[in-house]
Amino acid sequence: MTTDAIVLLKEDHKTVEGLFKKFEQAGDRAFVTKRRLVDSIVRELTTHAYIEETIFYPAAREAVPETEDHVLESVEEHHVVMWMLSELDKLAPEAENFDAKVTVLIENVRHHVEEEEQDWFPQVRKAMGRKQLQELGARMADAKAAAPSDPLAVGSA
Repeated sequence: MTTDAIVLLKEDHKTVEGLFKKFEQAGDRAFVTKRRLVDSIVRELTTHAYIEETIFYPAAREAVPETEDHVLESVEEHHVVMWMLSELDKLAPEAENFDAKVTVLIENVRHHVEEEEQDWFPQVRKAMGRKQLQELGARMADAKAAAPSDPLAVGSA
């Protein structure tokens, strides 16, 4: 059975939150661990933003026109996150601003996730229904393979 689009996005959110918690628990000098975690965060968030922007947001915007402002705000939030990811991709974990940059990224993403999951996803679920969300979820799952690895290649960047 195909995972519906909102369930797929929430699973992505949980994956990223797990990486955030591991980063927050890593020691101050755990540079190798932090680099590995940030590399995973970059990959996960880049893929997630790509499938949201290319598939989910357009479909949700069509299904629930009154959420257009939320979509536009989300794309702008993605813009900030993609630029931060591109900077973190090149920044050494020993750099004095590495942890600070990751902390700001985490705060931004947590805010974005909270808005989506609490305010927006329920409206989209109600408007689209199960079958449409499953079809969308299948398209999104397939599209993950085509996602760019470079955060700056995502449309919002």
